[in-house]
Amino acid sequence: MHNENTPLLIFDCDGVLVDSEPLSIAVLIEMLSHLGVHISEEDAYDRFLGRSVASMISTLWNDYGVETDIDFLDHMRSLLYERFRTDLKPVTGVAQALDNLECRRCVASSSQPERIRFSLGLTGLLDKLEPHIFSATMVKNGKPAPDLFLFAAENMQTSPSDCIVVEDSPAGIIAAKAAGMTVLAFTGASHARFPAFRQKIEILQPHGMFDDMDDLVHLVSQFTKNGHATNERPMHS
Repeated sequence: MHNENTPLLIFDCDGVLVDSEPLSIAVLIEMLSHLGVHISEEDAYDRFLGRSVASMISTLWNDYGVETDIDFLDHMRSLLYERFRTDLKPVTGVAQALDNLECRRCVASSSQPERIRFSLGLTGLLDKLEPHIFSATMVKNGKPAPDLFLFAAENMQTSPSDCIVVEDSPAGIIAAKAAGMTVLAFTGASHARFPAFRQKIEILQPHGMFDDMDDLVHLVSQFTKNGHATNERPMHS
């Protein structure tokens, strides 16, 4: 049962709910190698993590001179879905965390709606989050712009200041802070193993950081006061 007198929790999907980023990056690197573009895993995370397809297309053209057409994107999606069917797993502990959280919740992801629901369906999380699923395709500017988070808050009839965002990417953290929301950075997914990635997260100064989904319920309670989100933890925490 969701408590209406609690903050709205806004979850990113990839890297927060499902451990999809290593699969997505591996497919992208493979696709680019066929075009003669060789990019390291760490560089791929740095440039593409948490960003929309439109942003990826722009970066590929501007930084690598790669023009992506509909065939490229369709082939990449097909390969990715194949990999998802065999290898995609929920982030460890997230199903239990969702069951234990009494707050209202929604998803705000850079992925397309079809992919979000496909990922959540494969990992058994869809029923815990439907129907409140929002995609970057629904707004003009994807992360790191605040548009998607503001759109989600508006649709959920919640003030941005009363939202707590759970994010794993620098782009998402920047977007959440720009939206005036409290942001908790999850650094426990597979791709967080790079020291440079973790350092980039720390520099952005999210309101909280955590490695284990078992800690999320407690962390949310620390950033909740009188039924509303707060940017400050209590003194005793």
